[in-house]
Order: sequence, then C-alpha cells, then structure tokens
Amino acid sequence: MEEHKSVISTCEQDQHVVAAAQHILKALAASKTVSDDLRKTLLDIETQLSSISIVNERKGREIKHLERQLKCVEDKVMRWEANPSNESSEYLKVVGEIQVLIQNLESFSVNEKWKQKELVRRANEILQVAMSRLEKELVHILLQHKQHLEPEYLYFHFNRVDMVFDESFRSVEDEQIDEASRSSGASQSEASTVDLVNPAVLERLKSIASVMFASKYHQEFCQVFVTSRRDALAEYFVILEMEKLRIEDVLKLEWHCLNHEIRKWVRAMKIIVRVYLVSEKRLCKQVLGDFGSFYQCCFSEISQSFMLHLLNFGEAVAMGMHTPEKMFRLLDMYEVLEKLGVDVDVLFFEEVGSFVRGEFHKLLRSFGDTIKSTLLAFRNAIASNHSKTPFPQGGVHHVTKYVMNYIMALVEYGDTLNLLLVDDTSIDPAGNKDDTPCLSLCPVACQFRSITATLESNLSNKSKLYKDEALQHIFMMNNIHYMVQKVKCSDLSHFFGDCWLRQHIAMYQRDARCYERISWGSVLSMLKEGSVSNCVSQRTLEKRCKEFSTAFGEVYRIQTGWFILDPRLREDLQISVSQKLVLAYRTYIGRNSSSIAEKYVKYTEDDLQSYILDLFQGSPKSLHYPQHRK
Repeated sequence: MEEHKSVISTCEQDQHVVAAAQHILKALAASKTVSDDLRKTLLDIETQLSSISIVNERKGREIKHLERQLKCVEDKVMRWEANPSNESSEYLKVVGEIQVLIQNLESFSVNEKWKQKELVRRANEILQVAMSRLEKELVHILLQHKQHLEPEYLYFHFNRVDMVFDESFRSVEDEQIDEASRSSGASQSEASTVDLVNPAVLERLKSIASVMFASKYHQEFCQVFVTSRRDALAEYFVILEMEKLRIEDVLKLEWHCLNHEIRKWVRAMKIIVRVYLVSEKRLCKQVLGDFGSFYQCCFSEISQSFMLHLLNFGEAVAMGMHTPEKMFRLLDMYEVLEKLGVDVDVLFFEEVGSFVRGEFHKLLRSFGDTIKSTLLAFRNAIASNHSKTPFPQGGVHHVTKYVMNYIMALVEYGDTLNLLLVDDTSIDPAGNKDDTPCLSLCPVACQFRSITATLESNLSNKSKLYKDEALQHIFMMNNIHYMVQKVKCSDLSHFFGDCWLRQHIAMYQRDARCYERISWGSVLSMLKEGSVSNCVSQRTLEKRCKEFSTAFGEVYRIQTGWFILDPRLREDLQISVSQKLVLAYRTYIGRNSSSIAEKYVKYTEDDLQSYILDLFQGSPKSLHYPQHRK
C-alpha cells in the first residue's frame, strides 16, 4: 500500500513541476520587454510542456489503472492459495490476466524506470505463486487420473519347450513340441495404444501447459510432467516384475532363475515398446504437441532410462556363457528385438532418441553373434561327448535323444536362424544337392545336417566300446532309426529332405542285416548239414542238434537283455530272425526226424517263435526247457 501511495505522489509531484514551469513561461511571454522572437520561443516551450503534462497525466491514470489491476489479481491469487478450488478454469483466466499485465508493464514507458520495475517485480512474484499452484495442480491431475493397462496387456502364454543341458546329455526325454505355441500369443504382440491418463482431463493438461509455456515456465512444466510420468512407468515395471538387476548380478544368476527373468523380459519388451511407450508418446504429443520438439524431449526423458535398463539386461545375457540350454531363450530375445526394431526406430527417430536407437540395434547384432557362437558350441559339445563305458543294452543314447529333440525345437525358429546363418558357408555333409524342396537347401538345413553328421560320428565311436560286434550294430541301428523317425514324423523332414531319409533308412537296415549275420550265422550253420542218406551219422546229427540248442540258449540269454526302443523296429527284427531260424530248424528236423532221438530235440517251432519274441526287451532271461523234452 505504501508503494502504491509512493508511486501516486511521485506522479502528482511531476505534474506540479510542469504546471509551475508553464506558469512562469506564460508570465515571461506576457512581459512587454520580451522580444517577439523570444516570446514565440517561450510560447512554443509552453505548448510542449502542456503536451507533456497531458501525456504525464494520461500515463499517470494508466499506471494507476495497471496498479489497480495488479492489486486485483494479487488478491485473487492469494484467496485461491488460502482456499484452493477444484475449478481451475477461473484460475487460468487470472493467470492470463497476470501475463497480459506483465506485457503491458514491460512495454510501458515512464520517466522513473524504477516505478515500472517495481510493478513488474510484483507482477512476476504473483505469477510465480500462480505457477507454483499450477505445478501442484498438474501433479494432482497426473496422479489422480492416470490409468493402468488392461489385464490382457499384462499376461500372455509362453509355451515353448525348455531344454535343460548338462555335459552327459542325460536331462532330456522325448517331448511333444507344441508347434502352435508360437502363434498362441501372436495377437497380443501387435502395436496398439491405450489411454494412460483419463481422456477427460487432457484439455485441462493442455490448458495448464499453454499457460505455463506462455509464462516462460516451460521448464517447470516439463520437469513436473516428466517426473510424474516416469513414476507411473516405474510403477508399471513393478507390475511387470522387472527388477533393476546390474549386469554383474545377471551374470551370477543360476540358469533356472535366469530363464525365469528372460521370460519376464521378453514379455516386458513386447508390452513396453508396442503398447506402453507408443501410448506414452501419444500422450506427450497430445499435451505438448503445440510446442514444437518439447514433446519429443519429454518422451525421451521419460522412457530412456527404462529402455536402457531393459537393454542392459539383454547385454548381460548376451555376455554370459553360451551353453546349449540358453539357445532357445537367446532366440526368443533376438526375435523380440528383431520384431520390435521398426517400432523402436519410430519411437526414437528424433535426435534426442538416437542413443537408445543405437544401443537397441547394437544389442540386436550382439544377440545374432551370440546365437551363432552358441550353435557352434552345441556342435562342439556333441563331438566332445566321450564315453568310457558302453551304453547299457545297446539302446538309444541320451545324446541322440537330446540332439534330435533340440533341433526339433529349433525348427520353430527356422526363419530367424536362416537370416542369421545366411552368410555361413558350411559344407552340407549329406550332399543333398539333388533335393528339389528349397527348405532342404537353406542355411538351417545345412546346419541341422552338419549337427546330425557330428552326432553320427560320435555314435560310431561309442559303438566301438561294445565287445560284442552284434551289439555294436544293434546300438547303431537303434540310434539311426531314432533319428530317422524324428525327422520323418516332424517338420524336420522339410529340412533334411528325401535323400537324407533314404540314406539313413538304408544305414539302419544295413546294421540290422549285419546283426543277423553276426549273431545267427554260426547258429544257422549248424542246421545246414544233410540227412542220413548223405552219409552223415546219427551221432553227428544229434550232436549238431544239441549244439544248436546250446547256442540258441546262449544267444537268448544275452540278447533278451538287449533293448530296441521302437516296438515296430523290434518286431520287424524279431520277425526277420524268426523267419530265417524257424525255417532252417523246421527243414533240419523234418529231414532228420528219423535219425535224431527225441531227447535231443529241445524246442518245437512254436517254442522258437515264442522265445524270439523275448529278444530285445531289456530283461535278461535264461531258457527253461519244456518238461517233456528234457
């Protein structure tokens, strides 16, 4: 109030001085002793002073009016501070009045500049109070009206098979690969936008932004906006269960824990990039789109640290040990990055987003290199999987099951692997150049055949651990047949081709024939002697019959302990042995029945057929001869 009186009294004093000067000039001009020229000059000066007096009087009235306006808005602002109202529109009008008042005061010209500065200072102080109130209003709106994503964006199924690896390859059994699993969550990964703030308050937010920007409080607005939106994103990270793990913490995680974290990361990347950040950038543009590049800068500040947190986790995974079990999670991470590449380029296409964009593509390349080195490590692990003892019963080895299930699971990632391996110049060990299907000539097909060729070489070395040559062939037959069935009955057939299948069917059939020759050749040779009419003595015939029974019993005792996994393969081999053996036995006994005493004929044809069905069941047995034939 004192300042107000001071300004008024100063204006009045100025007017008194001008009036006094005008009176003196008039008096001098009226004097008879003054020359005409001087009188004219004095009258001109008096006229100018009169004009100045009018201007000063008008400015005095104007500055009084401005000061009254300032006092009015001061009172309004302070009343709102004392009793905040939920209605902000009236308050924004008052702030607009303050802005106009400041502009008028700054453009106003008076003799005493300190007067103008004092009023401008008071106006800016009350503007600062008003801006502080709007900042609080902004925080309140963003906090009270934020909206969380709907549940369908929070959860999706992850049905892919986990392959657990150890050096013995003992940790896998036959599994059904769910080929539909990859498409189960496809629809949820499409880019979409949601309202992160209630649309009803957008106009209020834009109004506050307009007022604060017009008042040159844009930095304050952006700081409050960014802080509030970053807090909301941090809350969402908690909902997604994404902890802020340091790179060294990730490297120390046990595989089962890391596997779980990777699954969460894949989910978070899809939702954050394709839903949350798309929606966040839209919100920034809706609120700040009228102010040039500010919305881009705010979006970058809101999102950058969280994107780098996600990318740092990926970097730590790519840096870790490249064991075969990690391959599928690495591929999941690579695929999600590859699919999100365009989205990230669009979200961060501006200069302020170049760092995030660069780090993202750097990580994508790193994962590509890691996957290729992991695939090489897998092949090397197969080659170096040595054994000191033969595999029990000649069955399908753990390494065979693991490798075939492993590459079956890789089929799901065929397109991705083809892109990564396209520059590799691996030689196809199967030489399938005549196959017409293009899939059998693609980089993944060559890689698969290279892996199975390494497996075959390893199995061949393992087969040599058996002292029984026949069991070597049973082992190879079992394992090659298993490989053929896995290829034949799955999508692997498109990658391996008909030529590979024909070659490997011939391989296990050849092993079956070799087994028959080695196991049963000497036994069958005992039944090839002629009858008595060919001058073979009765004693010799009976001796050979007895030797046959002994030899058959020994083969039975040993080979009932061997195991053929596939029932059809086991049955086919049993039938083949039965046909050859029973026919030879029937012929021998039939020709020489009159020369061989009954006590030497231990088996009937039905006995032999029954006993042969006991072979390859994995349970060692000994023969108990029928009572009537003892």
